[in-house]
Order: sequence, then C-alpha cells, then structure tokens
Amino acid sequence: MSFDWLNQATVWQRAILAALLGVLTVFGFAPFGLFWLPWLTMAGQLWLWHQAKTPAQVFKLGLAFGLGFYIFGIYWIYISLHTFGGMPWWFAGFSTFCLCAFMALFPAVAGYLAKRIGHLLWAAPILWALSDWVRSWIFTGFPWLTLGYSQAPDSPLTGFLPVVGVYGVSALVVLFAACLVMIASTIQRTRAVVIMIILLVAGSALTVVPWTNPVGQPFSVALLQGNISQSMKWSPEHAEQTLKQYLEMVRQAQAQLIVLPETALPVLVEQLDPSYLNALKQHAQNQRGDLLVGVVESKQGEYFNSAISLGTVETQSYSKSHLVPFGEYIPLKSVFGWIYRDWLHMPLSDLSRGTSKQPLLIAGQKVGVNICYEDVFGEEIAQQLPQAELLVNISNDAWYGQSFAADQHMQFSQVRAVETGRMVLRSTNTGATAIIDKNGQVLQHAPHDEAVILTGQAQSYQGTTPYVWWGNWAFLLLSVVGLIWLWSRRSLYAVNH
Repeated sequence: MSFDWLNQATVWQRAILAALLGVLTVFGFAPFGLFWLPWLTMAGQLWLWHQAKTPAQVFKLGLAFGLGFYIFGIYWIYISLHTFGGMPWWFAGFSTFCLCAFMALFPAVAGYLAKRIGHLLWAAPILWALSDWVRSWIFTGFPWLTLGYSQAPDSPLTGFLPVVGVYGVSALVVLFAACLVMIASTIQRTRAVVIMIILLVAGSALTVVPWTNPVGQPFSVALLQGNISQSMKWSPEHAEQTLKQYLEMVRQAQAQLIVLPETALPVLVEQLDPSYLNALKQHAQNQRGDLLVGVVESKQGEYFNSAISLGTVETQSYSKSHLVPFGEYIPLKSVFGWIYRDWLHMPLSDLSRGTSKQPLLIAGQKVGVNICYEDVFGEEIAQQLPQAELLVNISNDAWYGQSFAADQHMQFSQVRAVETGRMVLRSTNTGATAIIDKNGQVLQHAPHDEAVILTGQAQSYQGTTPYVWWGNWAFLLLSVVGLIWLWSRRSLYAVNH
C-alpha cells in the first residue's frame, strides 16, 4: 500500500493528522460505541510513529494525538469548573487544558519508549496499556478514556475483560492496530493475520464462558433518578422540595430493592427529621426489602460521602473511599486553598475517606456498593468480591451538564460487570440510570434529564472470574515479560534496520 503523500507531509501536517486521529478515537467510546474505530485510528497513529525517524518525533506525535483525544474526550471538565463550580471561564479553560496536556504526556511517553526499544509495533501495545495503568494511580488516578473501555460491550475483545481486565484489553486494541500496520506495510504479514484471527476467535469464545452462576431468584429493583439541577441541588431554598420529591418517588416505587442516587438528600443525615427517615424505612419494610440512599454523614467532626440502607435489616453504611482530588478533597490545602476561597463554590470539597470494603446485606442480597467514579477503578471494585453478588453504583453526573460524560461513565460500569461477572445497578441524579447484566449489556436505561423511576428485575451471581482473583497483576506480569523479551532483542533489531 502506498503512503507517499504521508512521507512528503511536513512535521505540522503530521501533528495535525495525529490530533485528528485522537479526536476520532473518542467516537469509539460511549455514547457513540464504534468499538472498531480505535482499531483504525490507533493503526493510523502507529503508522505515523513507525515512519518517524527519531524517538523525539514520536513523542511529539503522541502528544498531538493525546491533546486531540483528551480535549475532545473530557471537555466536560470545563463545564464542571465554570458552569457549576463558579470558576472564571478563562481559568476553567486553562485548568482543563492543563489536565488534558498532562494526560497527553502518557501516549507521548509510551511512543517515545517504544521507539527507543526498537520494536515499536510490538512494544507500543504494552507501553500504551501500561501508560493507561499508570494514569489509574498517579496523583490518586484519573483513568478516564482508558482505551480498553471502548470495546465494551459488543467487541469480540470484550471476552478478554474477565481474564486480563481493562488494561489488558487496552494492549490488545493496540496490538490489533499494530497488526493492521504490519499487513499494510508487508512487515511479518502472515504473523499479523494469524494474531488478528486468534484475537477475534479467542475473544468471541471467551464471551460465552460462564465464569459466574446465578444464585437465588430474580428480585425487583427500582432505581430513582430525581433530575435535580446541580445549580439547585445544594440550595437551602430548594432542599425541602428535593426531600419531598424523593419521598414521593420512594412511595411510588414498588420493589424489594430501591436505590437513590449519590447525595440524593441534600442535608446531613444527622440533621434530617427522624420522621422522614422513618417514612423511607417504613415503605421499604412494606415492600419486604430495603432502600439504599446517598447521603452526607458526619462522624466525629469528619464528613463522608455515604450510602445508607433503610428497611427490613439493621441500617448499614458505606462511605466513599476513593475521593476526587479538588472535587471532594483539597490536596496540598495550604497551596491550593485560595482557589476554593476565591473562585470555586463546590459543596463537599473537603471530605474524609471511608475505609470499609465489605458488601452490604440488603434486600436479602450481598451488595457491593460504590459511589460515583469509584467504579473507574476495577481492582478496587474487585476487593468486595467474591463476597458481593451484585454491584450498585450511585452517582451524580449533573456536574457535567448535557455532555457525554454520563454515558462514558456508564460504560465503565459495563466493563466492571464483565470483569466481575456481576450485574450492575446504576442510580444517578440526571443520567445514566441503568440496569446492566453480567455481560455488560444495558437491559434498561432511563432517559437523561428526566425524573424517572426505573423498575426491573435483577439477579445475584456467585463465582469468580480470573480478573477478580489476580486483578491487574496478570496484565502487569505479562507486560514486564514482554518488555524484557523485546529489550533482549534490541541488538537483533538494530542489525536488521
């Protein structure tokens, strides 16, 4: 295949092309769901890297790709900071750009190291996936738009999620793209075709493996989406109306398990009129089940973003442990505190971390609860398994307006379902409220930006996927072995090139 036009392109033209490839890659994720598109866009990026003469050129192309990818993919950070956080538009834009630029460093460094090792098309899949993994923990982690998420739930590569997790699937996406480049450039073409066939066939076969089995009978669930505007959510003038609305919605919900969103009740739970909580509890008892509601708890002078149960069993509580930096706690408060005093007007910006990872026993089910973007961290979710037989995520993505952040977030829950072999129930403030089966398929999905009671059936599961047993360690071990092998062959590559 001839790419003479690309060989004659200037440095800036190649950088623009890389940025456009980054933008297009976002369409592989929710809400667009074109899972095959990252195979092609990553192939284009690898081709640019393969044609580059030096590691420095590869770094610049990776940076351009990353800027296009993240500026388009997480532009909604600006909405959170400016529209709802009250930050001046210019500083919100600058802050969002700085975050995107920082995240763009990861594909840039991955490409640079792959070029240095020498076997770029073989090293890039490992290093790209490792860069996604590093993003999941550095500075408490922000693994949004990890490449493997784009494959859920319909790609054949989804079958690998219960085995190697989302980072392993990131590596396989880039490997598939590398094979396309090899075929186009007649480099090890036969080997590339064989690898692609193996990936597609093995991935498809793994999707039908029954890693987990149903336990007990299906039961009724009701997921409440109050659609409370973020601008009104914490307003004292609207607090009573919000409480009244949720009480009315609860009374309309006919289900064994009723779930309300994150911080659904906009006051400290200790400040609620006991009669209000008793009314919620009484309705759950009438349904012979339990209710789970997002609240803010105060314990010994500390505040927690929590979920509490009310109903037939003794009240239990789960407090969020993985907090959002600058959103739920202030890192280096002595340095950055002025931003909150002068510009940001975010409630709950200085919370404490919960510690318990035990599932709650509610509505006769062992439920693993997670709050908001905790479900982006698969290895942390797995800490509640195999005891947990059902996963419940409560969120409030109203912070991001009518962007596609909520759909991206739901896709993370779909991946968690496949990784763990568990159903996932999502109750959110404005969307995306959904019932997700253990294969990551959305069984029911409430319309966004509407007050809805989403009712349906759920099923608990027992058993353990390989990923639950070994977390990300299998992916990391295979990556280290692969890099050592490639490094040992550097001298052979240098002779042949």
